[in-house]
Amino acid sequence: MESRVGVFRLLIAGMLVLIVGGVATTAWGLRRAATRAEPGPGPTPGAAAPGSPSASPAPPPFAGWSDPAGVGRPYGTKVQGLLTFRGNPTRTYYGQGPVPRTTPVARWQFPRSGGLCSMSSDKGETREWCGTGWTGQPAVFERDGRTWVVFGAYDRAIHFLDAATGERILPDFKTGDIIKGSVTVDPDGFPLVYSGSRDGFYRVIATDRAAPAELWKLAADAVKPTMWNDDWDGSGLIIDDYLLEGGENSQFHIVKLNRGYGADGKVTVAPKLVFNTPGWDDQLLKDAGDSNVSIENSVAVFRDTVYFANSGGLVQGWDLSGLRDGKAPVRTLRFWTGDDTDASIVVDADGFLYVGSEYEKGNARSRDVGQMLKLDPSKPDNPVVWAVKDTGQKPGGVWGTPALYRDIAVYDTAGGDVLGLDRASGAVRWRFHLAGGETWQSPVIIDDTLFMGDCTGVMHAYDVADTHAEPRPLWEYKIGGCIEATPAVWKGSLYFGTRAGAVHALAAG
Repeated sequence: MESRVGVFRLLIAGMLVLIVGGVATTAWGLRRAATRAEPGPGPTPGAAAPGSPSASPAPPPFAGWSDPAGVGRPYGTKVQGLLTFRGNPTRTYYGQGPVPRTTPVARWQFPRSGGLCSMSSDKGETREWCGTGWTGQPAVFERDGRTWVVFGAYDRAIHFLDAATGERILPDFKTGDIIKGSVTVDPDGFPLVYSGSRDGFYRVIATDRAAPAELWKLAADAVKPTMWNDDWDGSGLIIDDYLLEGGENSQFHIVKLNRGYGADGKVTVAPKLVFNTPGWDDQLLKDAGDSNVSIENSVAVFRDTVYFANSGGLVQGWDLSGLRDGKAPVRTLRFWTGDDTDASIVVDADGFLYVGSEYEKGNARSRDVGQMLKLDPSKPDNPVVWAVKDTGQKPGGVWGTPALYRDIAVYDTAGGDVLGLDRASGAVRWRFHLAGGETWQSPVIIDDTLFMGDCTGVMHAYDVADTHAEPRPLWEYKIGGCIEATPAVWKGSLYFGTRAGAVHALAAG
């Protein structure tokens, strides 16, 4: 690996922190000379993008991969919708209001009867899987005067539904095994959907035909070496015609898509894998003590750096700035949490990383580092700004991706606790508990409203307008079946699935 990607800056962060108050103003990374302070400028994640009435001259267009001004905003301007897991390249856009502030009503259920179920094998065990689970967030978007809801499910299929009725717009796209992750809809307006499956492939699917059509697929064994298995849980990012995706083959991949249209007017792609690298190194294998180093989270991009973590607990940042000129990405951040880190990394407008890690192995590193962390990648030798522990039970820690809202970060734990943490200090401002044991869903916050599902099958809504006070319950709606999948919230409705077998739409009454 060293010879493929150049010289790694292997940085072992040994500083073990519980909670550190305050953050000093620092310089950003390799390419930013301006200083920053916490909390920084930028829109509140989850809020509608503000207008720009200022008469000052417009700043020059951002030249890098992911503009900091996009934190908390939709994924570009060409397609209106929630297009990928957590909405944008920094995983900080949660949808659009208005949201139901009083008990909603059921709009539809898909399917109307029966369930989205199939048999699937994992580590030698075969069992029935039903509905949608971690992460399972539907994509919701506007096209040709219609709102689409697109999601993969445990019935081995991707579904394309009308948001108003729950009826199919296109026939189902069948895969060879279950789909656990969230699809991505092309942000540049090409009629393309991107999705992985446990059948070993990550696919590019055209939606401008009478039936969805596979245009290309990447096999988990197309690169070497690989480790762990051939599933694809992560929701890929498309930026400037490049697809960025991590796999449970434990590799990170970059694909040049070469999107276009044929003579018949139908969308085309001519993908080429331009970079891949193992998400592990020898030090991680030694420290972790096993080969479970799969990349299950959805990669995040801020400025010119892509961030991801793996099941071995390795958090990494890779500099993409030279990729368009044919230069291989270079690793700039290496931090070991000590335990399985499947939650996606979230990046705020100042470039700080919010990381959720599990507590399964119970090793010394995991106990000391903590499970809810804020990292400063401009200090790779000691990136921990603050960390909060969740070691009261095993397994414990965090599966859901944290949400940022105003001056708090919201985490949920496998034990059912939901915490609001001060983004500057990491202090616990409030905490409440959900019934049903494991809470794997990622918190969603829009218009001062926090949505959380529990494993008894209840969707909850809370008022979080006062970020210093414990959230006030607004309503709860009993669906049935463990709610692992993250809801998509769009213009008055919630769309989400449960392990009972169906996907549901709830709307304001």
